[in-house]
Amino acid sequence: MSAATTPTLYGMSGSGNCYKPALLMRQLGIDFSWREVDIVRGGSRRPEFLALNANGKVPLLQFADGRGLAESNAMLCYLAEDSALFAADRWTCAQILQWLFFEQYSHEPYIATVRFWVHLLGQREQYLDKIAAAMPRGYAALAVMEQQLGKPAWLVGEQYSIADIALYAYTHVAHEGGYRLDDYPQIRRWLMRVEQQPGYFRMGE
Repeated sequence: MSAATTPTLYGMSGSGNCYKPALLMRQLGIDFSWREVDIVRGGSRRPEFLALNANGKVPLLQFADGRGLAESNAMLCYLAEDSALFAADRWTCAQILQWLFFEQYSHEPYIATVRFWVHLLGQREQYLDKIAAAMPRGYAALAVMEQQLGKPAWLVGEQYSIADIALYAYTHVAHEGGYRLDDYPQIRRWLMRVEQQPGYFRMGE
């Protein structure tokens, strides 16, 4: 695929939401270019970026024809359609979507947000009360995953899918926010399985 036809992924290194579509495209063999946007320094609030995404958030996937797609999990669904990482039947598709919604509503707001305060902003002391309120809910989300992963090899049956990519992104760096995975052996084994998949690369590489 030529540079003129490759999509551009606007994202911030170290962001799990930006890592998700990057990992998927690597695993699907889709060429893309990366455009760094420093959200900590207000990069996503500048006029030139707001002209691309009025919501002022990364990631943003811009295609060569000018179309732009926001929201990481929407990107996963779009990019993985007709691949082995999504699903052909309605029930499996619905189960995958169930985990994508879980990631955004029950997992990311507590695990990713605490990591952002602690690891990216370096402001643990300033956010102590909010961290104390968020972490029990983050651990509750991990407990749900631990229970699910005690049954199949992956979050949805025996097939690695975009559900695993979505939850892997912030789970594998949860320790950077202070979360401990010692009591979650199924999650730890699942993390290793994800890292053995073809095309895998670590966040930030």
